[in-house]
This record gives sequence, structure tokens and C-alpha cells, in this order.
Amino acid sequence: MSGRLLKKFLKEQELQQQQHHVEDEEEEEEAAESPDSENRPAVNPFDLLNDDDVDQLQEDEPEIADEMVVGKDHTQELSVMKSMTGAISTSNQKSKKKKKKKKCKAGLTSITNKVEEPLDDTLDFLSLDANSSRHKLGPTKTKPETSKLCAGFVKQCAPPTLQLDPKCLNPENELRRIFGSKVVKSFEKSNQDSISRRVRGGRRGAHHTRKTILVSPLEHWPRWDGSLSMEFLETKDRYHHFRYVHSSYYDQAQRAFEAAKAIQDLNGIASILLYHPYHLDSLITMADYFKFLGEHQMSADAIAKSLYALECAWHPTFTPLQANCQLKINHETNKPMFTTLFTHMKNLDRRGCHRSALEVCKLLLSLDLDDPMGAMFCVDYFALRAEVYAWLEWFSEDYKSDNSLWLFPNFSYSLAICRFYLEREEPSKDDDTSATKSSSADLMKQALMLHPSVLKKLVAKVPLKDQAWTNILKHAFFQSEKTGSASLDHLINIYVERSYIIWRLPDLQKLLRNSALQVIETLEHSSSDAKDWACVRKEAFSSENNE
Repeated sequence: MSGRLLKKFLKEQELQQQQHHVEDEEEEEEAAESPDSENRPAVNPFDLLNDDDVDQLQEDEPEIADEMVVGKDHTQELSVMKSMTGAISTSNQKSKKKKKKKKCKAGLTSITNKVEEPLDDTLDFLSLDANSSRHKLGPTKTKPETSKLCAGFVKQCAPPTLQLDPKCLNPENELRRIFGSKVVKSFEKSNQDSISRRVRGGRRGAHHTRKTILVSPLEHWPRWDGSLSMEFLETKDRYHHFRYVHSSYYDQAQRAFEAAKAIQDLNGIASILLYHPYHLDSLITMADYFKFLGEHQMSADAIAKSLYALECAWHPTFTPLQANCQLKINHETNKPMFTTLFTHMKNLDRRGCHRSALEVCKLLLSLDLDDPMGAMFCVDYFALRAEVYAWLEWFSEDYKSDNSLWLFPNFSYSLAICRFYLEREEPSKDDDTSATKSSSADLMKQALMLHPSVLKKLVAKVPLKDQAWTNILKHAFFQSEKTGSASLDHLINIYVERSYIIWRLPDLQKLLRNSALQVIETLEHSSSDAKDWACVRKEAFSSENNE
């Protein structure tokens, strides 16, 4: 049967429906009893999903038969249509149209009830509950059981402390939370205008940049050239080990970079980026140069472009958000990843996006458990600035399955601050917490006993000019600035230089002052405590050289 004949038949069907839409139910019953109704199409197999649908099909049979018997003039065409595969769908569509017209005319609600009841039964039958069956089950019985199963699954799959949140990796989300979406949109618009002026005359919209999670690529960035890739090495101790691989195209740019670096030709390094826009060493070098000139935005753009190239080269099975992948820095091709991430973390800190900086710091820790970039000595600072106090306590207890992080000067003081804020946030749980965890005053006292030289450096760096601090520093226990271990002295200098701004809050100054006075009072009654803590410090940091 041709397509034109089918269209003609459909038009005639519509005309017949318009002429017979006022027919009575008696005429429909007479049409249902005609012999042609016995030749109706086969039942849709999807209707057999529920036993209750059989009754509904029997109720709808007269209406389907009525659609099949249109008139005496079209009996021949109907016999042809029955032999075609599209007859079932056509008759069903027309029956649906006629049902809608009857609803609008008569306003009957019984038809809708007949349709909804088997639909609910079908949904109950197709339920994903393990206890579902072909019999009707009340929703109040299945939902609690399903929720219990989900709760047990979530409990078994508790995320590790270094698992990342991709939403927090985007600094724009944090800026919107701090300043509001209107301010961020106006700032982005001004940046886009300036960028469009810089790239005026170039081809715009020539390609689509790939979506990444570490950075948000800009439209004017060049197309990813595929010069980098990543290969899977092995699976060891539940970690998947990977390594970056350079193509011959990238090796050519690397040789040109080494030649320009040997003669300290900065223009030569910049020219490499014209032909190899995603050469990592050249981008990192230009980022350092822009930072030296005070062009922090251009430096950050170069680092972001490096991260974009590194992420585009990820292996399909490389999942760093799950903290189960390793990129060891002993592979030469993996070093730019750590350098770029550390610089990106500092750029986020400079912008005030401490929550995003914390996520990048967690990524640095998870990629190499040996911590080659010293991310362990700034993760506490970002956690305090981002106000994720509960996570910091969890991390200090769970990291590497031991509880020795509090021996480091940054963690010994930061955990006391963390407990101080948690006590203020959860005053109703103080009784429960005191039974299992030390108070903030006790933790601060332990930190001062373990690392007393921190106090004098903090007073000078913050600075704290109250007369009480002068009297405290006169005590012999707080006078020394050297600990006898070069490594420990270096760690203390790092902590004071990075975290001194936290101690400008009056509440923390009061906590520090009261704890220092308690330490002096304790030493006056028992001088052996100072010797005991000195032994702990010497055992934890035994090396005399700066490691």
C-alpha cells in the first residue's frame, strides 16, 4: 500500500471521527458486536506485565472495535490495513483521540480511574525492591525496607578522608557563595570583555573546549593538541599506578625548551608556546616570570592552561577523585603535575578560595602518599580557613591509620583550634565529647609543652603587643627559639609563616594566653613535665639535619 493511499485513508478517518463524535453509546455497542470486531489486532505484550490489566483490556475492546468499523464504504481498505504492521499503532492512536473527545464532552472521571489503577499496579510490580512480587504490595511496606538497604550500602561504602568533591574544586562556586552570583557574573563579564579585546581579529568559536574538573577552560584557549597521554602501570596495595607519556611532537618541544633554558633565553621559551601551546615546562616557566613581574592573573592563566593539558591526557581508568590512583614523582614525566597543582593551590589561596585550595591539597596528598610537595604542612591551614573542623579531626585520626600527626607543630596547634570551634558549634554535645576527646584547653596546653618555641615566634609575627605576653615570654620555658633539630625548626618556621593570620582573632589569643599561663603554673609545681615532653620531641624529630 503506497504512502499517498495511507495519507488519504487517515484523512478520511479524521473526517469520519468528526462526523460520528456525537454518536450514542448504543451505536458503539452495536458496532462492537459486529463480526469485524473479532479480527482485532493482537494484544500488546507489554500489557501482560500485570494480571489486572486483562480486565482493562476487555473493557477497552468495544472501543477499539468501534474504531476499526468506520463505515461500509471503507471495509475494503480496512481489510488491507489489517494485513499491515502499522495497523495496531494507527488504531490505538485513534482510540486515544476518541477517548479524549469523550472526556471533554461528557466530563466522565470513571475513565481516568480505570487507566490509573492498572498503572499503579504496574509500577508496584516493576518496583526494584527485593521483596516485590506479582501480588499487590503496599508502598508503606516496601519503602522502609528499601531505605534500610540504601543506608547499609552507604555505610559500607564510606568515603576516605582524601576523596574529593568536584563541586568544591571549582573556585567560582566558592566565590558565588562568598560574594553572591551578581558580583561574580559582573566580574566574569568584565574579564570576558578584556579577553575579547585581546583576541580581536582571531577566529572565535572555531572549536569547543573540553569540560574539565580542575579548571574551567576559556574559549580563546587553543585546541588540545594531544601531545600528552597517560599509561597504566600496575595495581599495587589497592592503588592504581599511572605515568604520563610524551609523544614525539612533545619531545621536539622539550628539546627546544632545554636549549633555550641552557642560554637563559626567555624569548625563546615564549616562542615555543606559539607552536606548542601546551608545553608544560614552558608554561610553568612563564607563570613564574609573570609572578615575578606582579602579573598574578597572567601567571594563574598559564598554570590553569597547564592543568587543562594534564587533565586532557588522563587515562580512562584514572579516577583521582576516588583517592585510589598514584602518580609517583620519581617518574620524570609526572613532576609537572605536582608543580602545577602546588602553584594552583597557592593561587586559590591568594584569591581567598580556601575550600577549593583544600581540595587541591587533598589531591596532592592522594596522588603520592610520600608527600613530595609537603602538602601535609598546609592541609590544616586550609581546613581551618575553610571551616571544615570535623573533617580535620577525622583526617588526623584516619590518615595512614595512626594518630601521630599531632606531633607535628602545625597539627598540634591546629587540632586545638579545631576542637575550640567544634565546642562552640556543638555545646549540647560537650558532655559526650569530653568523655572521648580532650578539650581545646588541654590540647593547646599539650601543644605548648611539645613545641614551646612556637609561642615566641607567633608573638613576634602576629604581633601580640599586650603586656601579658611580655610577662609570659620572660619564663625560661618560652625563651628559647631553637629546638636542637633543624628539621623541627624548619617546620615551625613554615607553620608560623603560613598560619600567623589565624591568631589575630581575639578568641584564639585568649585561649593561647590562658593555656600558656596554665603551662607556667604546671611547671612551677613539677619541672619533670618539661623533661618528659623534651624526650617526646627528641624521639619524634631525632635528625639533627634538615630533612
